[in-house]
Amino acid sequence: MTAPPKLQMTSTDGISAPLRVPVFRRIWLASLLSYLGILIQGVGAAWAMTQMTPSAGAVALVQTALTLPMMLMSMAAGAIADMYDRRIVMLLALSIALCGAIALTALEVWGRATPDLLLALCFVVGSGMALLWPSWVSAVSEQVPPEALPSAVALDGISYNVARIVGPALGGVVVATAGAVAAFAVNALLYLPLMAALLVWKRVVKPQRLPRERFGRAIVSGVRYIINSPSIKVVLARSMTTGAVGVAIVALLPLVVRDLLHGGAQTYGIMLGAFGLGAIIGALCLSEVRKRLSGEVAVRACTLSLGGAIAAVALSGDPALTALGLVVAGAMWMTTFTMFNVGVQLSAPRWVAGRSLAAYQASYSGGMAIGSWGWGYLADLAGIETTLAISAILMLASPVLGIWLRMPRISARGEEPEAIGDPEVRLALTERSGPLVVEIEYQVAIENAQAFHNLMQEIRLSRQRNGAYGWSIARDIADPEMWTERYHCPTWLDYLRQRNRWTESDLALDRNALAFHIGPNAMRIRRLLVRPFGSLRPKDEESDRAENEILPR
Repeated sequence: MTAPPKLQMTSTDGISAPLRVPVFRRIWLASLLSYLGILIQGVGAAWAMTQMTPSAGAVALVQTALTLPMMLMSMAAGAIADMYDRRIVMLLALSIALCGAIALTALEVWGRATPDLLLALCFVVGSGMALLWPSWVSAVSEQVPPEALPSAVALDGISYNVARIVGPALGGVVVATAGAVAAFAVNALLYLPLMAALLVWKRVVKPQRLPRERFGRAIVSGVRYIINSPSIKVVLARSMTTGAVGVAIVALLPLVVRDLLHGGAQTYGIMLGAFGLGAIIGALCLSEVRKRLSGEVAVRACTLSLGGAIAAVALSGDPALTALGLVVAGAMWMTTFTMFNVGVQLSAPRWVAGRSLAAYQASYSGGMAIGSWGWGYLADLAGIETTLAISAILMLASPVLGIWLRMPRISARGEEPEAIGDPEVRLALTERSGPLVVEIEYQVAIENAQAFHNLMQEIRLSRQRNGAYGWSIARDIADPEMWTERYHCPTWLDYLRQRNRWTESDLALDRNALAFHIGPNAMRIRRLLVRPFGSLRPKDEESDRAENEILPR
C-alpha cells in the first residue's frame, strides 16, 4: 500500500490542507457529486412510490430500503475493506449501486416499476453504498498525510452536508421537470465521476507476506481487536450514547415544524437547511477546535452546546430562533461525530481499520435508530416540548461519561504494524500446525511485583487483540521472583499473523516488560506445538524441542 503523500503543514493550513493533495481532491469532488445523486434519487424514489400507492408506510420504506444495508452489512463490509484492495472494493461497490440505478431508470422508462421492485432496487443501491463506506473512509488515510487526516474526514462531512442542503431541492426540480425517471438517470450518471477518479488513483498494493484471512475469521479478528482495544470501545460507547440522545432533534424536526412553528413543507426545508448549514460551519471550525481543545474537552464542550441548542428549539416558538438553534445543533453534531470518527481511525492500525470504522458506523447508526424510536414513542405520550427538554437534559449530563469513558488522544496517527522477523523453526510445520503455546519466563525483583503485574494486564490486551487466546500470568510459589506468561494461538499461521500485527506500541510494552527482568540470563521463550503428530519425522527427532531466544517473540 502506498504511503500517504508528503504535505508540508503550517498553522494556517486548516480545513483546506487535504485539498492540496491531487488524488484526495479529485475523489472528494467526485464524492460530492455522488452524494448529490443519492439524495436526488431518494426524492425520485419517494415520489415514484407516492404515484404507485397511497400507503404512507410504503413511502417511508423507501428510506428504510436505502439505509438498512448500512446496519446489516457494516461489519462484513469492514472485513472486505481490510482483506482486499480498497480501491477495487470501492469500484465494485459503485458498480453495484450503478446497476441498481440503471435498473430503476429502465423500469421507470418501460413502465414496469412496482412498489416491490422499487424497494428491492433501492436496497441494491443502498447495499452498494454500504459496501463502499468502510473502504472509502479507511482509504482516506492513504491519500493524505497523518496531520491532515482530521481535516480530510471533516471535508467528507462538508461534502455530504452540502449535498444534503442542495440535493433534495435539486431532486424536487428534476422530478417536477422530467419525472422520477430523470432522478434515477441523474443518480446513475453522477456515480461515473467517482468511478473515474478511483480508476486514475495509482494505489500501490504492498505484497502480503501471509495468506489472506478467510472471511469469517476476518470478522472474528475484527471483533476480537475491538473488544480488547479500550480506546476504540470508549469511542463506540460515546458515539452510540450521543447519537441515541441527540437524534431527538433530527427525528422530531418534522413535528417541531408542524406543532411548534405551525409551518408547512417550505418551513421544514428551511429548518433542514439550517441544520445542514450548521454542520458545514462545524466542519470548517474543526481545525480551530482541535488546536485549542483536547479530544475529551472538545467533546464535552460540543455536547453541552448541543444540549443547549436542543433546549432552545424546545422552548422557542419563533422560526428565526429555532433556525438559529438548529445551526448551533448542526455545528456541534458535525464536530462531535467527526472527532469520534477520527478517534477510531487513529486508534486502529491499518490491518483492522475498515472493521473498526464499520463498528463505529454500526454503533452510531444503532444508537440513532434506537433513539429515534424511543423519542418518537415518548413524544406521543408526553408531547414534543417535554421530549426535547428531556433530550436536552440528558445531553447536558452526558459529559459525565468522560469520568469513566475518557476520549483517547486524537493527535497521533493510527500505528502501522512493525516488521518483525519470523522465529527460528526446527520442526516440519505447516500453516495449520497447532495449536501453539507460547511461554515466556521473567525474573522480577519482589519490590517490582505490583508494577510488573499491572504492565502485564496491558500486555494481555495487546496479545489478545492481535490474535492470542487463553492468556495467563503465573507466579512461582517456590520462587516468588519467577513469573511465566502463557498464551495460545490456534495454528502456526495464526501465530505468524499475530506477530505481524504488532505495532510500535505493542513492542514498547514488550520492551518495558524486558526492563523488569533481572536474571543473569536472557528471558526464556518457549514455543510449544500441542499436537506434534505431523512433525514426527526421523530428521527432526534430535531437534524436537523449544528454542530459547531474546525479543522479538
